[in-house]
Amino acid sequence: MARLTQTPLADAQSATLTVPRSESYARRRNRAKTRRGQRCLERARPSSRLAGHTKPPLIPPLKRRMLTVDNRASGKESGMPPEPEITNPPAAVRAEVTKLAKAIDKVVPPKKADRNLLIGTWNLRAFGGLTKRWESRPEDSPKRNLRDVLLIAEVVSRFDVVALQETRGDLRALRNLLRALGSDWAFLLTDVTKGPAGNNERLAFLYDTRRVKPSGLACELVVWIAEAPQISEAALDRQFARTPYACSFATLGAKPTTFILVTLHVDWANKAAERIPELKAIAQWLAEWAEDEEEWKHNLIALGDFNIEGDDLFKAFTSTGLSPPAGLANVPRTIFDDPGADHHYDQIAWFDNLTKKVPVLTLACTGANNFNFVPALRGSQTLNTLSWHISDHYPLFVEFGLPQ
Repeated sequence: MARLTQTPLADAQSATLTVPRSESYARRRNRAKTRRGQRCLERARPSSRLAGHTKPPLIPPLKRRMLTVDNRASGKESGMPPEPEITNPPAAVRAEVTKLAKAIDKVVPPKKADRNLLIGTWNLRAFGGLTKRWESRPEDSPKRNLRDVLLIAEVVSRFDVVALQETRGDLRALRNLLRALGSDWAFLLTDVTKGPAGNNERLAFLYDTRRVKPSGLACELVVWIAEAPQISEAALDRQFARTPYACSFATLGAKPTTFILVTLHVDWANKAAERIPELKAIAQWLAEWAEDEEEWKHNLIALGDFNIEGDDLFKAFTSTGLSPPAGLANVPRTIFDDPGADHHYDQIAWFDNLTKKVPVLTLACTGANNFNFVPALRGSQTLNTLSWHISDHYPLFVEFGLPQ
């Protein structure tokens, strides 16, 4: 508390207020701060010899970091090469793409305006991360690089719409695939499926906007047990870990045709028999949905990696009338398949007029096949190495004739 010193009244005019030591110290400290601030301002002012000169604005720390990243990407920082872009491949990679294109020409039909529709499906092994180099080094992870994505793009570009399985949470490879395909291509995809069985996967559709367009429907399948009493709760305890994804598209042209694609990557499970309930469930659901869509004349097509091997699983998949085209009956599905292997992991199927009382496809199938990329791309590498660069699965495709 402040204390006043008493003085005689006669000395009132010369009386002074004794300031406590603490307050006097605080004032002195504030005055010192003010003087230091004034000296800083004086130093910051432009010299009379530099009249008109202004100090450049300060760059916030975050902005400085952003500029550093940009400089590295563009190679402006000394000693840093520019980051490669997938749209500007070296001559050797362009030559590989040309070689692959010639191999594709022998198998996949060309796109014909208002005449055909090409639908594909491809399980791209662990399609997520990317090493942004044209050639991966031994220590790089993942092994997939820009060259690989450019080669994948050459295959994908031959279809009007393609379903992709094993697209991962990391979208770096997908983004570069879309850059390679160009501005005429677009995509639809699900969110990541969590959990061990979900495998951090998405399901995706890529489509050529010059040939088809989305027609409004995009949904994921969830089976309600109450409406499917033939499916026990136990059967779906661990099924549909990767929810089936359905999207509708319409062809562009004089006579637009609508079709619905349903893609799925069936959980591998511990035993093949454990996949049967899931395959039966998807087959039953597709049959019921096809009946609902008949009024609108929408063509329903199932495609994806159903992990079908052996007769029991194939019978489960076709139990409600789903029928794959004859062209896919005996073609291998993976690059590791032995000749004559009874594997039909990947499928494209629909309901035809030889099956049960289910609406049939109104599109006419004019061809179906896989594309074996191994001879064109393997070189001296092992099949396992090739599977991490491109895929362990072959792409499958179907060609349909359009109404004239």
